[in-house]
Amino acid sequence: MSTLSPPLREAMQQIGMLLQAGDLRGAHDRLQSVVKQHPDYAEALRLLGGVRQALGDIEGAEALLRKAMAADPGWAPTWASLGELLLNSGRAGEAVPLLQRVASRLPHAALLLARYYNDQQRPADALTVAAHPCSSAQAPAELIAQHVAALAALGRQDEAVRFYRQRAEALPNDPAAAHAMAMALAAASEHAAAERITRNALARGHATAAVHFTHASSLIALGQMEAAEAALRDCLRQDPRHIEAHDHLARLVWMRTGDSTQTTALLDQALQQCQGDEALLATKAAILQGAGNAHGAYQCLATAAAHAQAAPSLLVRAGLAALEFDPAVALALAERALQRSPSANAARNLLAAALLGIGDAQQALRHCEALLANTPDDQYLIALQTTAWRLLGDPRYEAFCDYADLVRAQTLQAPLPWPDLPSFLADVKRSLQRLHNPHGHPLLFQSLRHGTETTGDLARHPDPVIQALFQAFDAPIRAYLTHIGSGADPLRRRNRGTYRYNGGWSVQLRSAGFHTNHVHPRGWISSAFYVDLPDGMASASTPDGCLAFGQPSILTTPPLHAQHLVRPEAGRLVLFPSYVWHGTVPFHSEQTRLTVAFDVVPGDAA
Repeated sequence: MSTLSPPLREAMQQIGMLLQAGDLRGAHDRLQSVVKQHPDYAEALRLLGGVRQALGDIEGAEALLRKAMAADPGWAPTWASLGELLLNSGRAGEAVPLLQRVASRLPHAALLLARYYNDQQRPADALTVAAHPCSSAQAPAELIAQHVAALAALGRQDEAVRFYRQRAEALPNDPAAAHAMAMALAAASEHAAAERITRNALARGHATAAVHFTHASSLIALGQMEAAEAALRDCLRQDPRHIEAHDHLARLVWMRTGDSTQTTALLDQALQQCQGDEALLATKAAILQGAGNAHGAYQCLATAAAHAQAAPSLLVRAGLAALEFDPAVALALAERALQRSPSANAARNLLAAALLGIGDAQQALRHCEALLANTPDDQYLIALQTTAWRLLGDPRYEAFCDYADLVRAQTLQAPLPWPDLPSFLADVKRSLQRLHNPHGHPLLFQSLRHGTETTGDLARHPDPVIQALFQAFDAPIRAYLTHIGSGADPLRRRNRGTYRYNGGWSVQLRSAGFHTNHVHPRGWISSAFYVDLPDGMASASTPDGCLAFGQPSILTTPPLHAQHLVRPEAGRLVLFPSYVWHGTVPFHSEQTRLTVAFDVVPGDAA
């Protein structure tokens, strides 16, 4: 861009101060004046477009950004701003080429693109975008987080640790380099080291919102919930719009209180400061729905969703809430989202589920097939597809959901040095119970009811007993891979004879406890391992506490019920495809039911 005249430079500096102070209306009026005097000044047009977007005028913002691009096609920030607007509007097909063009020059464009690819379960693409800008010591923390997430999704956590450790050692006095190493260590489940590094960075004055958030995440994994809650509040004091911090804080407050009013209190304060902020509204709705209040989640968004210019992402969020109690309402919201953003996968996902809810399985199947053409390993989409087949009486359902063949139960062999399985399970029980939340409230956004679930990845936990448990799972997993063999279906076509863990956790259910029906969208093979059961559950004549397969979590017309049960037995490992609907039948006992579960995904080719 050409050199600015002194009056224009002064005007832009004043506008920058107005934007920094949050005075959008004042900045808007000054920018309009600048644009009137300098109609071809791309940066003023771009900033005015951003302000219009923040004020809710998406169409006006897009028009200004396109005018800015025409005025100066070489001004990369305009490409990034327009790409971000289109991405937020669900128009990824238009946004991605714009962002790709400038991602190598603008870290913000690389961040937007990497986050999009990670969200779309395309970590290899995210890595391609993030790797080059993250080679710079000036890479922003948010982009580093996406780089680390991509490597972790590919099972390359150790590579991330090596990369960022080398940088931290080369720049020993750079707190940003230390923070980057902490993020990599956290992704590799080395939470104690990550916590120590972020604590030191904070003590040295590098107290950014991002460092507070990374610190909090490690504290959560270490079970230091009070300290984590304080760290998240510190983060939100600096950045009241930090969506992930609001999400994590809500989870902690819910675990501590089980009270939705307290859970969303700080989020409500942020919404008072940023009235109408769609990202904050959507976060609150997700939290309410995660706490079991789908009607409240829908009401939270109803007014904003009724607006003609509501973002497709907000319409989808409202539709996900409505899907739990009125699929017809969810269908209408999905259709509106697709009208505004025909290529939005999330809206089409919602549409397919809503069509199953109103009984139009044929149309639902058409949308599932279109979506699976792009993301063939999405286990939730496969679950919707097989549900449509079941409603239509399609024989492919019986092949994909052959529970008698694909759900396999095996008794674990006690690893050395334990003399027998009961003594091993007793030690596993002691190790796991130290990790369960003593407050007794379930985690938000989880399928369990009346119980607790561990935080952190058990598959990478340093406890030697837990490590021995996951090593003992190896033989049954390999036997399962041999059993299923190869083939063209979504389970067998990914079988290369190798695997890696993609998360592990433990659940402790108390009386009346159960798992709602669900699938594991990012898994391949899922599991349930029984550590400790109430007396008599393994030999009971009722289905109480059994693992049930086949009943969808979504409403369908007509309703569909479970088709296969597996009775729990201490020491038994059950393996099954991640796409099959599964849940737990409620039980009643004074004793608890303790299990471990994990997902595996294909490993590198042998």
